[in-house]
Amino acid sequence: MEANQPAAEPAAGTDPVVFPPSPPGVDPPEDPGKYPFATWSPWVAIGGAVAALIFGVMLALPVDVVAGGENFDDYGWQVKALFQLCTVVGFLAVPFLFAKELPGGVNWREAAGRLGFHRFRIGTAAKWIGLGFLAYIAFAIVYAVVFGAPDQDDIAGELGPLWSQILLIVILAPLSEEVCFRGMLFGGFRTRFNLPVAAIGAGLVFGALHYSTGITAVPQLIVLGAIFAVVYEKSESIWPAIIFHLINNAYALAILNS
Repeated sequence: MEANQPAAEPAAGTDPVVFPPSPPGVDPPEDPGKYPFATWSPWVAIGGAVAALIFGVMLALPVDVVAGGENFDDYGWQVKALFQLCTVVGFLAVPFLFAKELPGGVNWREAAGRLGFHRFRIGTAAKWIGLGFLAYIAFAIVYAVVFGAPDQDDIAGELGPLWSQILLIVILAPLSEEVCFRGMLFGGFRTRFNLPVAAIGAGLVFGALHYSTGITAVPQLIVLGAIFAVVYEKSESIWPAIIFHLINNAYALAILNS
């Protein structure tokens, strides 16, 4: 569905979203009932991603103070898992708050819709997830041949037993990162830019924020983030991107624990 197609009719029993008048010279927000669902600008999207990261760090500060370690390596897995959980909360809470309040106030269900939580066609989702996997594998092979295999730190081993790794890496990380980087960031980019520019832009931010796990892995993560964005757009739902991300992380975790 292209962005200029007619908006979908509101669901039965729900009122259409009514936005306040836009200031002079400012375009009115897009209808969240049609794709792209975001109602904020690229600059707001970037600010939201930064705010999500900062909020996660602020949540982690009390944990750091109570734990009393001098550096991250001194902590046990429980504290490291709490740090990771703080990041998850930041990546979920800030996008939902932005989606609920920008522009105007809407309910939480409509906020979720602005972030891409919509029904999707299973066949369409499966097709684009499959194509995304093939594209990513092809890029990874070419990248490894030209530049060598990326060297990425094994953060999974620092997050405790397998159940904790699965919860944080396979379930919560895909959910929170897709909401933040595809639902909020890419969604905001897509209101102004075409698909390639918006996908690569959001992928750049996604990859750059993973630099601490290994700088040589950043290019692959940039491409992976852009592919997630394409899957989101083609399915018109954030769920297939979450599923794709979950499968990717589950595969990586299985390799690390084999």
